[in-house]
Amino acid sequence: MAIWLTKDSKVIVQGMTGSEGSKHTRRMLAAGTHIVGGVNPRKAGTEVEFDGTSVPVFGSVADAMAKTGADVTVIFVPPAFTKDAVLEAIDAGIGLAVVITEGVPVHDTAVFWAHAVATGNKTRIVGPNCPGIASPGASNAGIIPADIAGSGRIGLVSKSGTLTYQMMYELRDIGFSTAVGIGGDPIIGTTHIDALAAFQEDPETEAIVMIGEIGGDAEERAAEYIKAHVTKPVVGYIAGFTAPPGKTMGHAGAIISGSSGTAEAKKVALEAAGVKVGKTPSETARLMREIMG
Repeated sequence: MAIWLTKDSKVIVQGMTGSEGSKHTRRMLAAGTHIVGGVNPRKAGTEVEFDGTSVPVFGSVADAMAKTGADVTVIFVPPAFTKDAVLEAIDAGIGLAVVITEGVPVHDTAVFWAHAVATGNKTRIVGPNCPGIASPGASNAGIIPADIAGSGRIGLVSKSGTLTYQMMYELRDIGFSTAVGIGGDPIIGTTHIDALAAFQEDPETEAIVMIGEIGGDAEERAAEYIKAHVTKPVVGYIAGFTAPPGKTMGHAGAIISGSSGTAEAKKVALEAAGVKVGKTPSETARLMREIMG
């Protein structure tokens, strides 16, 4: 079992014919992802070969969905065109849009996020600026390496791409139902809380790892949600314990104001909700091992 992305997911790639899109389409296909098409209005009607697999190119998301039954899109288009690509996916009514692109203007993200809400939240947006979703052994939508962990009983939700990979590697012998990289921008589509709710409902996810980072209050809100709604064990890690106060670190969302948003404040909030919080990724993995026996 997995959340949002399963072995039956039919995936299209917006920007498949570009350099990043084609590179990662090849990797997703090798991971067993059921990729049914690409989208590029200028190359509609052509096909692209990936190691013996021929993938058709469509002129629009709506056309690709009508011809293939696609229910997931992975978006690899430059930042300037990302807003239009996501709006197109939402208007076509696709169920899941995974936005990999980094450097999308926050205003553009606000526009497509608001459009998704206004049209009834039919499209779940993951990202932008994220590594995507991997359900090991079933499907892989994005840039998470497919060979670092197998399928298993842990659910993972993370703001950080590289820490997603590290945690999957550290716990590779136990394995994952689904790993979701939600991205670290100030506005994102899918939140920690969305993933926690889905993992709580998934019968084959037994425990959850949540990776946050300094800045904002997403982790504090997730702690409140865990306290009220999550019965499965949760282990957490907050990136940025050693960050100097007042500095903006890495991700655009990692801005601290006063004591709010610090790693320590987030740790306190999570521990108050019963979450075990590691000081390092390796310690966090060890805490999860203790839970999984």
